[in-house]
Amino acid sequence: MPDSCTLASVPVPIAPLRIAAYTVTSAAGSGSAALHACLRDSRSALRPNDFGPTPLATWVGRVAGVESAPLPRPLAAWECRNNRLAWLGLNGDAFIDAVHAARERHGAARVAVVLGTSTSSIGATEDAYRHLDAAGAFPADNRNPLVHTPHSLANFVHEALALEGPCVTVSTACSSSAKVFATAERMLRLGLVDAAVVGGVDTLCGSVLFGFNALQLVSPEPCRPFDAERSGISIGEAAGFALLERDDGGDAALRLLGYGESSDAHHMSTPHPEGLGAERALDDALARAGIDIGAVDHINLHGTASAKNDEVEAALVARRFPATTHASSTKGITGHTLGAAGIVEAAASLLAIEHGLRPGTVNTRVLDAACGPQVRIDAVLAPVRIALSNSFGFGGNNCVLVFGDADAGARR
Repeated sequence: MPDSCTLASVPVPIAPLRIAAYTVTSAAGSGSAALHACLRDSRSALRPNDFGPTPLATWVGRVAGVESAPLPRPLAAWECRNNRLAWLGLNGDAFIDAVHAARERHGAARVAVVLGTSTSSIGATEDAYRHLDAAGAFPADNRNPLVHTPHSLANFVHEALALEGPCVTVSTACSSSAKVFATAERMLRLGLVDAAVVGGVDTLCGSVLFGFNALQLVSPEPCRPFDAERSGISIGEAAGFALLERDDGGDAALRLLGYGESSDAHHMSTPHPEGLGAERALDDALARAGIDIGAVDHINLHGTASAKNDEVEAALVARRFPATTHASSTKGITGHTLGAAGIVEAAASLLAIEHGLRPGTVNTRVLDAACGPQVRIDAVLAPVRIALSNSFGFGGNNCVLVFGDADAGARR
């Protein structure tokens, strides 16, 4: 008989959650329609890097208008580039109105904020260090404790939306804003809250651009996920949010069906060579969703265009999924938005379901031999009833999300 640890490690299906609203702002533009247009047209939004006093020679997914959009006066205490981008994101797709309606339904104390970020407002801290005063202290105009903290983003959104429920920051590198869905589901299931604002924001900054370049992971050209001649990642920035509530049987078209989380415990930066941690997250996500591999129509791959990450993920997909499954990476459109990647690609998965669109892998020319028939270069118009979204972070921190249409819960 299996021991109790083995039994406890097998997830049981969860009740689907209703995605009452969502929005995404990225290099593609403000609001989900802008990202949908790029997905539909297989159009990249990457551009030559012009960020910072000494721009690194690479391509980036930069959001237009951040510098010219200061925070409104009541929120001016939170002023920094990351929170500006968060505010731009919150104002897309009437998302703030949807949250205000949820606040009226449930009460401000019953709505949680769970956000992912990898760098938060570190760009402001970098600027402070560049302008230390004669005593070696931060300059007087940049000594704001509301900004110089990894929790700045979640605190800012909590105040901007006038919410009083739990406020949580998840920072697990590139899986951060995927894992927020898992944290929120547990809060809802335990009855701690009745709704949750989830998402993530990361902006371009020197630490990220030059840090990844020091690891020899940044491409001098637009990234080409799963390409036989890929040369590294293109870094992007983005803000995305979703509103989760218990499924009330209403007419909302989108559901969170399941999630899986794992850690490789293998290496500080390199994924497990056989993708064992990623596979565990996949299996747990399917178990919580109550579906098998054959029910998946589309996979939004993590697909960063780094050599090892793409190789491991491609091998996992090839050995586990049938040839009919459509899989692709959207990072050739937005760049790798780091702590915001999970929510950006969750939004791409939701758009795929809503519009019957299976996106392609933009910029890629010739697929690596490690790829099976599942990885596709071209976009296809075809129904998507269930979509997976993979987020595999630095250090082997993995999360797989399962999204479905309104009928997916009944079909499983």
